[in-house]
Amino acid sequence: MKKVIVALCISASVLGFAQDYSVPAVSPRQKVEQQFSMSKITIDYGRPGVKGRKIFGELVPYGQVWRAGANSSTKITFGQSVNFGGKIVQPGTYGLFIIPTEKEWKVILNKDFQQWGAYTYDPKQDVVDVTVPVNKLADKQEWFEITLNPTGENSANLVLKWDMAQAEVALKPSSPEAVTKIADKLKEIKKIEADAAKTKS
Repeated sequence: MKKVIVALCISASVLGFAQDYSVPAVSPRQKVEQQFSMSKITIDYGRPGVKGRKIFGELVPYGQVWRAGANSSTKITFGQSVNFGGKIVQPGTYGLFIIPTEKEWKVILNKDFQQWGAYTYDPKQDVVDVTVPVNKLADKQEWFEITLNPTGENSANLVLKWDMAQAEVALKPSSPEAVTKIADKLKEIKKIEADAAKTKS
């Protein structure tokens, strides 16, 4: 009986320990969330490593759709309508895909953001696509990375880089004039609230 109790205690402690740890992911998942204009942009993607392999043109073939990461497809969520490289995209979540060539990448937003990789990718579900130039990095980017680089109060670049390649998509609000008007009104409201708080004190 004592042996059974000891065994149960050991099993319970092992299970408790296992809940806090997991096997390291080959391509770790990362979530990027950043304020953008009046809302935010969220990106959820897998980060494969170079690991001594030839990436573009071999592991990621030219002219074929790529999941822009690893494992399940990359998801990007816009909290407001945006100008995505010159094309208007409504608020919502989209699958982010890339068709690379040596000098340009076609960056695609697709309605299906719940697929594994790009195995069931359907071009009929594309919302927009933009073609952007590829720049050569000075230093190798070992792990695939997606970042949002602010370029102004209401603008940013979606930056994608891996190995020796980098591409950027310019992001702006779909209606900058409306955003400016809303921001001005919000500033007025905050000033009124601050003045009212001073009066009470």
